[in-house]
Amino acid sequence: MKNIISLTFIAFMAISQVNAQNKSDKKLAVMKTNIPKISEFPTGEENTGFAHYFTGKSWLAPLTKDKNLNVPIANVTFEPGCRNNWHSHTGGQLLIVVGGEGLYQERGKPARHLKPGDIVEIAPNIEHWHGATATSWFSHLATNGNPNSNENKWLEPVTDEIYKEANKK
Repeated sequence: MKNIISLTFIAFMAISQVNAQNKSDKKLAVMKTNIPKISEFPTGEENTGFAHYFTGKSWLAPLTKDKNLNVPIANVTFEPGCRNNWHSHTGGQLLIVVGGEGLYQERGKPARHLKPGDIVEIAPNIEHWHGATATSWFSHLATNGNPNSNENKWLEPVTDEIYKEANKK
């Protein structure tokens, strides 16, 4: 009888531990799903390495693993209101919109509204910014031209006035 009670207690404790772990895993899954799925590509991790070049939060998911291909591609996801600073690329950049609604603007030109399927070809050394609209999540694939020599030149943040004007169009 003592053996049955002991075995029952051990089984109960094991099941309780598994249930606690499952609840913890479910909480973690819920936390990760606060970012809506707006494309078929992974969202990746919060983009903390470049956070000082962004207003708002973004997430980065590198998609190509083989560096020998020389075609680095990443999915970048922006929360509503997030945009990067003015910047340029010495080798140019290509953006392919895969989810949500976004904005792209070259210095001195009107902003362009972006939707899935839009492609933005950015010539070398063109100062520009891109990001989400004020009310929508936004995701694009990004690749840089001439990746072996391409360098980003990060500039000042996009002002709230410029961003508000871009959202009007």
